[in-house]
Amino acid sequence: MPLTVKPLTKTIGAEVTGVDLAKPLDEPTRKALYDAWIEHAVLVIRDQHLSPPQFAAAARLFGDIMEQQLKKFALPDHPEVGTISSKDLPLVDGKLKVRGEQYHTDHSNYAAPPKATMLHAVSLPSFGGDTQFVDVRQAFDELPAEKRRALVKLRSPHVYESSQSPRKMAALSPQERAQIPQTVQPLVIRHPENGRSALYINTARMEGIEGMPSDEAFKLIDDLYRHATQSKFEYRHKWRAGDMVIWDNRSVMHQANADYDPNEYRFLYRIMLQGAPLQPAAA
Repeated sequence: MPLTVKPLTKTIGAEVTGVDLAKPLDEPTRKALYDAWIEHAVLVIRDQHLSPPQFAAAARLFGDIMEQQLKKFALPDHPEVGTISSKDLPLVDGKLKVRGEQYHTDHSNYAAPPKATMLHAVSLPSFGGDTQFVDVRQAFDELPAEKRRALVKLRSPHVYESSQSPRKMAALSPQERAQIPQTVQPLVIRHPENGRSALYINTARMEGIEGMPSDEAFKLIDDLYRHATQSKFEYRHKWRAGDMVIWDNRSVMHQANADYDPNEYRFLYRIMLQGAPLQPAAA
């Protein structure tokens, strides 16, 4: 069965079939997968059944694997592979409290944030647990030209947890917290491979905007967040057994959902790929 790439929305997301990532791929197939990911930002590769080493090998088709930040969520025998498990999540008022339940981009407080995040579904609940994505390239493109010109000049400090964060980050020991980096990022970035400009927003980590009063800065961040998370920019992924999904953190934001039965088991493998320092968009 030949490899096929089918767009899932007008702006982001594509479904890939006809490839088995547990087997070696020839160079044309590898290039087709990589190019599809750069174009569509979210790839949904169906019907995969990968062991942790096979998942890691599939990740290397797209780049170098990033070391897991939180060791307690990594596989002991395969520490480069992280996990997302419903058994690791606390219950709050009878509902699971998931990591990532707010649109964000991963590890934006790193000087070189991960360029990609990948998940592979191992066990799924009978309903719920969708992952949502929004296209922050298209969101930027649809802003008025005058506003785009103003935004590309701005920078924002990114820390482990913003004073205005809408969600709580994972609890860390003082030693772990001391090792977490912080940095300043452009508010609008340029993709190094396709040249597209995109909003770079993470309300959980952004500590205002340089040179702007705090109230004004957080209002702007909130306005941009609400603009970028409109449904017209969204692809909502409903997980199927065997799905492997990779997304481009330079092109989309994503969020998790805890809308599934806490008594049902949800377990996914997770890997991030090493990125480079972000490029600011041109004025």
